[in-house]
Amino acid sequence: MKHGTRSAEDGDLDLATRAAWLSYIGGYTQGDIAKRLGVSRAKAHRLIAQAHDNGLVKVFIEGEPAECIACEEVLVRRFGLCNCIVAPALGETRDGDGEFAAVGAAAARFLHRMLFAMDPGALVGVGKGRSLAAAIARMPALKRPDLRFVSVSGSLTRKLSANPFDVVQRLVERSGGEGYFLPVPYLAASVAEKEVLLAQKSVQDMLGLARRADMFVIGIGTLERDAHIRQVGMVSEDEWTELRGLGAIGDIMGSFIDIEGRPVDSPVNGHALGLGVADLRGRRVVAVVAGNGKAKAVLGALRTGIVTDLVVSEKAARWIADAVGGDAAPLREVGT
Repeated sequence: MKHGTRSAEDGDLDLATRAAWLSYIGGYTQGDIAKRLGVSRAKAHRLIAQAHDNGLVKVFIEGEPAECIACEEVLVRRFGLCNCIVAPALGETRDGDGEFAAVGAAAARFLHRMLFAMDPGALVGVGKGRSLAAAIARMPALKRPDLRFVSVSGSLTRKLSANPFDVVQRLVERSGGEGYFLPVPYLAASVAEKEVLLAQKSVQDMLGLARRADMFVIGIGTLERDAHIRQVGMVSEDEWTELRGLGAIGDIMGSFIDIEGRPVDSPVNGHALGLGVADLRGRRVVAVVAGNGKAKAVLGALRTGIVTDLVVSEKAARWIADAVGGDAAPLREVGT
């Protein structure tokens, strides 16, 4: 089978593999498995039976996602995640975007299920980035005109051009719901500029709305050489060099953190126009992350303690699982 042509039957087989792993290796009950996979108990039972029928259950569980599920379990237990989905590597693809295709497809299924189950009139705070855009591009249409989506950070670059990977409009198109944008740059050029922009009532109203979101869906940026934030000029070359020199490895809504999840001591960390890490603490926060070289950024984000659900590439998940495999207590109890 060629990459990129997976069928619905393949998706069921992936779920069956996950269900079997959780049952026989993870020791979960069928009720736990149903909750973890977002299916009914009857469906969980059928998935385990399907794994048997397809010869996946022997002394160990065979199937492409099995090693990914093992990584998921490490991350769930270590960081107290409600859900972790590790997208199996697709290998090389014609456009070189296999990792985004894999994570995008996995996140599309997960987000579709989450959005479908939300209460009427629910509000979703939305970040930006290529990973989120890849997910929404692959998400089926969702007839939820009652849902509302609001940007959690500025929607423009410093040149006042639209961010090509802002996803609020795409979610509106998929769901038929309402979208609210924050018409300011992702990062101000200075503290003075930030104060002027924040003084606008419309900006304050939009930020107030974003803080009331029932769920947040965000991306995580990197500060590697190919970082999107550097390519589009959201930070200058001097700022990028300074941030790297201070140990910054990732970007969460314009907050630059080190590998321990701590904000670095840089003036740029006072320039973000949007919600901050503190605004998301204790809330439902889904992070969707693809792209080469983001493992350290994801680990830093997990160590902030704000991420409750994670969809991530296999390469990054393996690196993180190896890095924290010997760590002891979880950072958050599961489900809190």
